Amino acid sequence: MSCAVTLSSPIQNAELPEINRRSAGYHPSIWGDHFLSYASNINREEDHDKEEEHQKLKNELQKMLMADEVDKPLEKLKLIDAIQRLGVSYHFEKEIEQVLHLAYNDCDIGVNDGNLYTISLEFRLLRQNGYKMSCEAFNKFKDSEGKLKESLINDVQGMLSLYEATHLRVHGEDILDEALAFTTTHLETMATSCLNSSLAAQISHALKQPIHKGLPRLEARQYMPIYQEDPSHNEAVLTFAKLDFNMLQRVHQKELSEIAK
Repeated sequence: MSCAVTLSSPIQNAELPEINRRSAGYHPSIWGDHFLSYASNINREEDHDKEEEHQKLKNELQKMLMADEVDKPLEKLKLIDAIQRLGVSYHFEKEIEQVLHLAYNDCDIGVNDGNLYTISLEFRLLRQNGYKMSCEAFNKFKDSEGKLKESLINDVQGMLSLYEATHLRVHGEDILDEALAFTTTHLETMATSCLNSSLAAQISHALKQPIHKGLPRLEARQYMPIYQEDPSHNEAVLTFAKLDFNMLQRVHQKELSEIAK
C-alpha cells in the first residue's frame, strides 16, 4: 500500500513581497455617463418612420436626376450641386455620374449660353468630378483689352459661381488666375452690400472657405440654413438632407453608447 506525500516548497511558503505601484492620477471623464443615455433614447417606431420617409425621398430624387429633360440641362446641374453641397451625393453616385457624363459629351451648356453662372457651375461640377474641362469658355467674358468685363460685377450669383470655379484651376490657366483676383476683390464688397441675406451669407462663407477646400460633412451642416433661405431651393432635396444628417448622427450616437459601455 502506497501513500502520496505532498512536499511543500519553501518558495510556495514564502510570502510574496508587496509591490507598490504608482497611481497615474487620471481624472474622471468629463463626459461621465452622458453617452450611455443615447441607448435609452432610441425610439424604434420613430426610426422606422424616418427610414421609410428617407427611402421615399431618395426614390423621388433618383427620378429627378434620371428624368429625360433635354431642354433643362441647367436644372440638372443645379440639382447635383445642391445634392453634393448638402452631403448626400453618396446616395446618388451612379445617377450623378450619368448626368455629368452626358453634360460632358454634349459640352454645349456653357458654349451656347452666355450666362456666367451656368458656365462656371458646369465647369466646377465637371472638373471636380474628374472631367478635363477647358477654361477657354471664360474668354467670352473678356473685353477688347483682354480683361474681364466690369459689367460682370452686376451678376452677383455668377461672380460667386466663377469664384468657386477658379479654385479648381491648374498651372498655366491665366484666365482663372485673373478671375480669382477679380472675383475676390468684388465679392468682398458684395458681402457687406448685398441685399439678399442668403446670398450674402454664401459669399462670406465662400471667402473664408471655398467649397473645394472644405470638409463635406461640415460644409453640409453649414450650407443647410443658407440653402433653406434660397427662394428657389428644392424642398425634396432639403428634407432628404436633413433626414439623412439626423439619421447618420443617430448611428454615431449609438456607436458612442456602445463604446462607453
